[in-house]
Amino acid sequence: MKHIKQNKGFSLIEIMVVLVIMGLLASIVAPNVMEVLSGSKEKKVQADFANIETALKMYKLDNFVYPTTEQGLEALVSRPSSSPEPRNWRKGGYLDELPVDPWDTPYQYLSPGEGHAYEIYTLGADGVRGGEEEGRDLSNWDSAANTNE
Repeated sequence: MKHIKQNKGFSLIEIMVVLVIMGLLASIVAPNVMEVLSGSKEKKVQADFANIETALKMYKLDNFVYPTTEQGLEALVSRPSSSPEPRNWRKGGYLDELPVDPWDTPYQYLSPGEGHAYEIYTLGADGVRGGEEEGRDLSNWDSAANTNE
């Protein structure tokens, strides 16, 4: 009787070939995935800006002024007690809760803003002024679509 040799595993060469192929795929796919993730974070920021801007405009329609920098965006969630105190603040507020940026940091607010009645911005992933790519600052006035107040 002849003995038939049975393979019980993979050879080192086979494992190395698989690892090289996986490495090549990862080097091609990973940059594309990272670019898509970065783009989705910026889209979330723009969507949050649009929601906050709508709430700010409703606040102004009811109270004739935007919240001050000191009152901040919190004035959209709970009635401010500091001056100028809103006379017609909407029961229930203008937002259910304040959104946070994709890096879990509250959005910043200035009123008056630089060249506008208000400005909403985030400091990006690094949390400091300036920066590049994911660390760059984003403002509601960065987009050419936002031309009116």
